[in-house]
Amino acid sequence: MEKIFEQGLLYDFYGELLTEHQRKIYEDAVYNDLSLSEIAQEAGISRQGVHDLIKRCDRILQEYEEKLHLLERFQETKKTAGEIHKLACELGEEKSNVPKAGANLNKIEQIKELSKQLIEEL
Repeated sequence: MEKIFEQGLLYDFYGELLTEHQRKIYEDAVYNDLSLSEIAQEAGISRQGVHDLIKRCDRILQEYEEKLHLLERFQETKKTAGEIHKLACELGEEKSNVPKAGANLNKIEQIKELSKQLIEEL
């Protein structure tokens, strides 16, 4: 994943676990794309302090993911939902043609299995 994209996702999942000060600095760096100097001036700390804080937040967010795996589970669930959608679309397209009972039953069984996986993951 692109670093900024990954930072954003990790922050979306675990950002509330950071302190208010950490969240403000991290949001300015990742979401508002402010420079370290701009953030430092606004926060009243050194540029090096901002850099260290951002690195610390990155590490904290990554540690939460290593322990909780919420982002990983979300991505797996999203992938499974996409597979269900694809199968449902295929069934819908076949419905307009002369459907073959065996092919539809196989896809229906796949949809059942995928939906079962989603339910268990949630």
